[in-house]
Amino acid sequence: MGAERILITGGAGFIGCHLAKALLARGDKVRVLDSMIDQVHAGGTPDPVLNHVELIRADVRDPAAVTRAVQGVDAVVHLAAEVGVGQSMYAIERYVGVNDLGTAVLLEALLAHPVRRLVVASSMSVYGEGLYRDADGRLEDQALRGDRARTGSWDPVDDQGRRLEPVATPETKRPALASVYAISKYVQERLVLTVAPAYGMQATALRMFNVYGPGQALSNPYTGVLAIFASALLNGNAPQVFEDGEQRRDFVHVEDVARAFVLALTSPAASGQVFNIGSGKVVTIRETAEAIASAMGRREVRPVILGKARAGDIRHCFADISLARATLGYEPKRSFTDSLGELAEWVRQQQTVDRVTEARRELEARGLVA
Repeated sequence: MGAERILITGGAGFIGCHLAKALLARGDKVRVLDSMIDQVHAGGTPDPVLNHVELIRADVRDPAAVTRAVQGVDAVVHLAAEVGVGQSMYAIERYVGVNDLGTAVLLEALLAHPVRRLVVASSMSVYGEGLYRDADGRLEDQALRGDRARTGSWDPVDDQGRRLEPVATPETKRPALASVYAISKYVQERLVLTVAPAYGMQATALRMFNVYGPGQALSNPYTGVLAIFASALLNGNAPQVFEDGEQRRDFVHVEDVARAFVLALTSPAASGQVFNIGSGKVVTIRETAEAIASAMGRREVRPVILGKARAGDIRHCFADISLARATLGYEPKRSFTDSLGELAEWVRQQQTVDRVTEARRELEARGLVA
């Protein structure tokens, strides 16, 4: 496939800038639409890659701006979204407006200016709890947390009170939408996969797991947990860990994510499909906090275990990436352990404000932490 002009909505953000670099390296031309909101961009230094793209500073809900942005492009990667499970539970209009109305505005603009392919960034959050196996070996894809006061466990249990064992989550697991953010991401995904093919456009959705790497918004208390922990450590504070820290997650490097988007744009077999994009590896949140502290030379700093849960949070979810491997040829190249030194070095060069305590108090004031 020859060089193309690609529009990235939300392209001035963390993932968007890494994707822009990957596309420019292929010889593509890149146009970016981004509203540059303060929660993501305030206090940060714009990525130099933005000097090499066509930048339209506008809201994805602005029909005139979006219509202008889609003209003359061959494909679109739709990253524009508000991101944050906890915040979404009270900033409801904002999350639904940007994520879902914004997607609708983009799709209407594309009706008059159709593209070859539209790839939308979805999220692991649509699964709710990941896939589990019960004590009898049966798979449970709609696990719910029990009453901790009764069961004494943070983990989901079966109807006999037995703990369920988490296993890798495939794309075939039924959604279980546990937050406003999850609902809005699932709507984004379904809108794209429903509307685009009706107008002759190929569509693909990537369900991203926990993305990390240089360039993440360190002062945004609703960004990825690794960036939140790094920001705390940079400001001389200990990472704050909800629950008991034994929640299991899948951390995937942003360069692997950018590579996955390129594959989704170019692979003929990607059309009409949904893919998990993770590392295929598992790490606990406590291990994550300890690992980034060690990488930043703060091995003596122990995470603060809060013993409280946030509304909308899930216990365990990690990716089965076999479909992306088989269909896209996706293979993660960056390991979590080997990448933390690079991340720590980048963090040391940044100036951040640790707003995590402020964000936690906001959630507590609204009764969203218990």
